Amino acid sequence: MVRGFHLADFFTLANAACGVAMIFLAMIYVGNSSAAHFFAAAAMAPAAFVFDVLDGRIARWRHTHSALGRELDSLSDVISFGVAPAALGYAAGLRGGWDWIVLIYFVCCGVSRLARYNVTAESLSAGSDKVAYFEGTPIPTSVLLVAVLAVLAWQERLGENLYGGVWTLGPWDLHPLALMFLLSGTLMISKTLRIPKL
Repeated sequence: MVRGFHLADFFTLANAACGVAMIFLAMIYVGNSSAAHFFAAAAMAPAAFVFDVLDGRIARWRHTHSALGRELDSLSDVISFGVAPAALGYAAGLRGGWDWIVLIYFVCCGVSRLARYNVTAESLSAGSDKVAYFEGTPIPTSVLLVAVLAVLAWQERLGENLYGGVWTLGPWDLHPLALMFLLSGTLMISKTLRIPKL
């Protein structure tokens, strides 16, 4: 199978590797509360973003678009910009029952967003080699969520020190900070929001 890969596909896999590394580093942080591990986890998001940008540019430069490449890209993006930021949010202290639901919603929105993109990309491209605009925010915008978490870590505002504190709503807790994941997920699945693709 590896012999069927194009150069761009290896950059796509590097994107996925960064996402998996972010998850592992977030898990280590939960175990030892070492700020270095949290910052290392957060650093994986921009690294994944760079690989995500490069794989598309390389594919267009080498004219090596393929169905396999598109699926690899979506699966990698789900890991790096969906599951990994949610795991980092959990590590940062979003551990209440409502927080869990919001983080799961965020990941499901990302998965839905990518599936919709794959289905509609051909019609949105109007015969060119790339789409003219995105419906909803692209999933890599979750890098901004990771940046916010990194700033909080730098300010030592993780865990019990999260801005906004914690609200008890019914049987579970909600950290208001989780609402940024709710907003991000909702914007990803929006059909009315159109963002030009650069």
